[in-house]
Amino acid sequence: MRGSGWGRFVRVVGVVVVLSVAWLQLSLAPLSHEPTAGVGAQESLEPDPSLLQRVNPIAKFLSLNNGKNQNTTQASSLNNEQIEEIKEQIQLRSGNETILNEELFGPVQQETVVIVVQVHDRLEYLRHLIVSLAQARDIDTVLLIFSHDVFDDEINKLVTTIDFCKVMQIFYPMSLQTHPREFPGEGPNDCTRNMNKEKAAYQGCIGDPDLYGHYREARFTQTKHHWWWKANKVFDDLWPLKNHTGLVLFLEEDHYVAEDFLHMLKLVYRTMPYACPKCHLITLGTYVKNLNYNADSRKYVSMACLKDKLFTMMLRGPRVFHIGDCGVHHKKKDCSSKIILNKVHRALHSAQRLLFPRQILVAHGTPKKVKKPKGNGGWGDQRDQALCRSFTFISGPSSPFATSQMQPLESSNSLSITVKKRV
Repeated sequence: MRGSGWGRFVRVVGVVVVLSVAWLQLSLAPLSHEPTAGVGAQESLEPDPSLLQRVNPIAKFLSLNNGKNQNTTQASSLNNEQIEEIKEQIQLRSGNETILNEELFGPVQQETVVIVVQVHDRLEYLRHLIVSLAQARDIDTVLLIFSHDVFDDEINKLVTTIDFCKVMQIFYPMSLQTHPREFPGEGPNDCTRNMNKEKAAYQGCIGDPDLYGHYREARFTQTKHHWWWKANKVFDDLWPLKNHTGLVLFLEEDHYVAEDFLHMLKLVYRTMPYACPKCHLITLGTYVKNLNYNADSRKYVSMACLKDKLFTMMLRGPRVFHIGDCGVHHKKKDCSSKIILNKVHRALHSAQRLLFPRQILVAHGTPKKVKKPKGNGGWGDQRDQALCRSFTFISGPSSPFATSQMQPLESSNSLSITVKKRV
């Protein structure tokens, strides 16, 4: 009896020990393989960026390099060897006409919506545009073309990381970057902006004054040249679009789109034949105070240059927003996009229930007799006018703009328009 009692006692003690060890294993926090960390060290830990991207895959477009483009892309800072290298890269890429992600989203179809973004060098704004595009419904169905007048490694890297749709890059071949010391850049013998005619004649400088008596400024004329070249290139000179008959939407690097902008674009387009048969354009943005330059330009082109006036269908609730406070026409000490972006985000959040409508109501504006607007200037130089015409001739006679009997212009591009291609 004594032996069996002792054995039972030993077994009970053994079970208690095993249970106690098991309880301790469950109760104590697992030991980290990292060095012992106190509270301070715990607060300094940062989440794995790859985990953040799994939660928010578009975060990479904002975090890539997390800064401004640092390349020496300023025209004045490039030597001849660097300029020739950039020209070779532009010629190579332009000749290839490569469409990225085509294996994921399929080839371009006749009715594919083509979005063309004019890009200069404002990387921060471009990041936010790409983020907004990434969040748009049906963005995987479009072809997104970036048209550059600056060859920049950081911008190119950002564009090639886009994985939500088909992507293509084209490069304006007559930029200030590749022609910094000759036309269409500023040559050593060019007349300066505010030089009077008498002094210009005495010095024998090159140039023609505009309607305000000012001589050309290359950085302003480049924006116009780039836009016109881009339009003719897309409509008439890209092999992947040779059979394209769909919509083309023009945006700029400092725009921001609502998530239903494609839905609204297609909805308005389907409505046009019976709601506004004479309309040629769809405007997804609205005219605001700091965009009057572009609005006036389109009005001038319509009234002074075209045989038939242009009519547009414009959304009362915009789907394209202008977030760029700084650029060619505007300079500020603080060029951060945060303030305007916050306003846009709040506006879109408050209008959430109004997005993706099933139908639209069309109200025809009352025709008003308006005076013929005066041009903005900056377009008096005959060299600029000749270069502008050459883009149309090079692109071919089937250009939708070439048939409009254009006269020499004192104008610029419009904000964000959609043009149906003519075939």
